Amino acid sequence: MTLDRVAARTPDGHNLFDNLSLALGRERTGLVGRNGVGKTTLLRLVVGLDDPVEGQVTRAGRVGWLPQATGPSSEAVAETLRVAGPLAVLVRVLAGRGTAEDLDKADWGLEARIHEALAQVGLTGLDLDLSVATLSGGEQTRLRLAGLLLDAPDLLVLDEPTNHLDAAGRHLIADVLGRWPGGVLVVSHDRDLLRRMDRIVELSSLGQRVYGGNYDLYAERKAAERASAVQALETTTRDADRAAREGRQALERKARRDRAGKAARAASSDPKILLDARADRAERSGGRLNRLVERQVSDANAARAEAEQAVERTRDLALSLPSSGLGGDRTVATLEDVAWQPPESAPVLAGLNLRITGPERLAIVGPNGAGKTTLLKILSGQIAPTRGTVSRPVRTAMLDQDMALLRPDETVLDAWLRLNPGASQNEAQAALARFLFRNVAAQKRVDVLSGGERLRAALACVIGLQPPQLLILDEPTNHLDLESIRAVEAALTGYDGALVVVSHDPDFLEAIGVTRTLDLGQPQPTTSP
Repeated sequence: MTLDRVAARTPDGHNLFDNLSLALGRERTGLVGRNGVGKTTLLRLVVGLDDPVEGQVTRAGRVGWLPQATGPSSEAVAETLRVAGPLAVLVRVLAGRGTAEDLDKADWGLEARIHEALAQVGLTGLDLDLSVATLSGGEQTRLRLAGLLLDAPDLLVLDEPTNHLDAAGRHLIADVLGRWPGGVLVVSHDRDLLRRMDRIVELSSLGQRVYGGNYDLYAERKAAERASAVQALETTTRDADRAAREGRQALERKARRDRAGKAARAASSDPKILLDARADRAERSGGRLNRLVERQVSDANAARAEAEQAVERTRDLALSLPSSGLGGDRTVATLEDVAWQPPESAPVLAGLNLRITGPERLAIVGPNGAGKTTLLKILSGQIAPTRGTVSRPVRTAMLDQDMALLRPDETVLDAWLRLNPGASQNEAQAALARFLFRNVAAQKRVDVLSGGERLRAALACVIGLQPPQLLILDEPTNHLDLESIRAVEAALTGYDGALVVVSHDPDFLEAIGVTRTLDLGQPQPTTSP
């Protein structure tokens, strides 16, 4: 696969990237960049779903495509795997009803390959007649990946394949891609998956850049390049300012000398021809000085402009959470013998005891379906346990992974005022300004916000005028790019309240300084910690 000087634009004409050239072979390539920079657009060009505005895409092999999200499916498992037809042929042949054409088409190794593909994605023994709609989102992602493994394309193209997967699912996807013999192009903010890549391609306002090696090497080199570019800009800015200052000073000195010379000529008794020659020399000298100063200032400004072009122009997501005032020995929450069971279903939680004291940082982990989100809702008071008691004597706020407290058809300012009744418009605008929603930015509708903007807006709303002392977060980084994730990590590191987080990202949990982990996939103790 080669892309030669390819360009792409949004429907409204905004330029995403241009003059992009890239070759894709048997290596594993991770594609990274801020939200909105054109990563998914580039994947669609590679797959052939869209055509470039300029340039050419040449394919010399077959491409398999795993998009980030699909709608509800009424298919059976075999249909999603694209094996329903070949399996029907085998059934007819084995039942003695096959035609000569069926005998020619029969793929006798198909069932073994299906079993192997499902085993690779952790779905061993899955009923091929089962409706895909009965599977979880993570299971559907793994099923679609199994279909690609069966098809065996030359290049796998995947858009955020580990989103919404638990830790085991993430490791499984990473292992599958690590063993894949063909090429891989994957967009992901999963740093563990990106560590399995052979190279990283970054899209940014500076264009595309290829970094050999995995994510850690990319992050190291990227940080060094950014620091070097910023240093170069600072140096050239000082040089340009100095050139302009010294040029002004030189011209001012020349002007003083010229004024003194003019006064001397006026008082001189020398012949006029001699005085005119002196004036002419002074004028020529002034012209040379002016040209010299202009050239030096122009060269310095050109160097500064070149340095500016090398610095990526971004608006960093900078969050600063105010103090919650939580004391170190304050009991934040207590759960005693808590259970939760939906009607006519098996228990999701049972016999859970938990005590959170002071500014603890608790990570709740476990496989999908273990009850992590249910526990968060019980902790936050959104639902009541079917058995047991919950005490939560401090101010509490919860954000789910979709920031559902925000309504799509309202502005950020309207959302803040709705969730903080009694506050004034001036208080709302001041509070939102701390989260970078200043002036007209506070009038943006929720449905046009990026992932990072939605998180900022939701945090601003739940913190309000009085920050919570217990902050509960359910997969807060699911829809964020890598830069935004690092900014959230920095903000939560500085938060002085208690923090309870569900996340399948071990890098994120380590960065925010988790002090305790509750694994719902393991038997729970019968007494409080």
